[in-house]
Amino acid sequence: MSENAHGRIITIFGGSKCGPSSQEYQDAMAIGKKLAEAGYTICTGGYLGVMEAASKGAREAGGRVMGIVMNQFKSEPNRFLTDKVATDHFYDRLQNLITRSVGFVAMRGGMGTVTEISLVWNKLQTGVLGRRPLVLVGDCWQQVVESWKENLVVSASDIGLLNFAGNADEACSIIVEKTQGVTV
Repeated sequence: MSENAHGRIITIFGGSKCGPSSQEYQDAMAIGKKLAEAGYTICTGGYLGVMEAASKGAREAGGRVMGIVMNQFKSEPNRFLTDKVATDHFYDRLQNLITRSVGFVAMRGGMGTVTEISLVWNKLQTGVLGRRPLVLVGDCWQQVVESWKENLVVSASDIGLLNFAGNADEACSIIVEKTQGVTV
């Protein structure tokens, strides 16, 4: 286990609706595995899809997996979690997913994923969070961010806070490189 990664948390965001045959699921599983092997704790929202995949990959590598779950949800968290933190409200859940982490990875998802990315990105823009990587994985993100840049007030320096990765290997390399010296 990498000495400087021991016990540090990476939060992985992504859709709950993708299944095991999807690219997002496969990439999330690989990212969870690679980051756990590098000594990071994986943190997710704790349920299905990308959250399950990242959790499964990390657990299969012998890693620690934290799920930030909601008391309001009727569904059971995924079976790969080693730790659960239960929250009562969405904002508390988001705060727990964000404030514990030295870096973030986002896979393709829905509006929940967009909300998570937006909040992390805004906290980085405003300095509420110290500098840490936010890695967007997959082909979809360049187009989404370009659309935001064209239609919203998003500057080049704002976009400079984002990292784009085409696959699991690139995402993990960015996380390992850019979390050197980052503390929560």
